[in-house]
Amino acid sequence: MTAVKHHVTIKGVKDGLIFLLEDTCEFEVLVQELRNKLEHTHQQILTGPIVHVHVKLGKRNVTEEEKEQIRAIIGQKGNLLIQSIERDPEVEKNVGRTITTMCGIVRSGQTVYHDGDLLYMGDVNPGGTILCTGNIYIMGSLRGMAHAGLEGDENAIIASSYLRPTQLRIAHLISRPPDEWGIEETSMEFAYIKDGKMEIDKLNHFHRLGLV
Repeated sequence: MTAVKHHVTIKGVKDGLIFLLEDTCEFEVLVQELRNKLEHTHQQILTGPIVHVHVKLGKRNVTEEEKEQIRAIIGQKGNLLIQSIERDPEVEKNVGRTITTMCGIVRSGQTVYHDGDLLYMGDVNPGGTILCTGNIYIMGSLRGMAHAGLEGDENAIIASSYLRPTQLRIAHLISRPPDEWGIEETSMEFAYIKDGKMEIDKLNHFHRLGLV
C-alpha cells in the first residue's frame, strides 16, 4: 500500500508552531492541503490561545500574491499569528556557483541578457538594460535598468560601483530610485529584497545581512 505524501507538516516548537510547506508540488495542491488541515483534520488542535506561527517554504519561489494567499488561509484561524514566511537559505546552492565576466558599455537601447550570475566590467548608460537570472555585479556605473533574479529568485542582488539606476528589478519586485539616491557615494552599493521590499546598502555591510 502506497503511503500518502503530505505536503504540509505542522510541528510544535518552544515558541509556537512551524508550518513546513513541501516545495516540489503544485502551489494549488499545497494551499488545498493547508486549507483542509486548518478547517478539518487539525481543527481541534489548532483551536485555542494565541499561537505564533513560522511558515517555511523550503526552496519554493512564491510571489507576494501567493504569500498573501498563505497568510489569508492561516489567518482564518484567529489565534494563529504569522511571524514569518521564509525560504530556506541557499548556501549549498551557491557553493561552486560560477560567475561569468563580460566587458563593455551598455548603451541606450541595448540589452544584455545572461543566464546565471554576471560580473559586468563597464558602465550601463541610461536607456541600457541588463537582465540576469542570477546576481548582477557591475564594476562601473549603473545608470540604466537592471533586473536580477529574472525567473523569480528573490535572493538575487544587484551591486554596482556607482548605483544610480533608472529602475531596479529583483524577481517580481520593481523599485524606482528615490530622490536621496542623488547623494554622491564613494562606496559600492547593492540592492536586495528584505521583508518584501527592496533595500539599498553599502556592499561592506553585505555580511551583516545573512545573505551569504
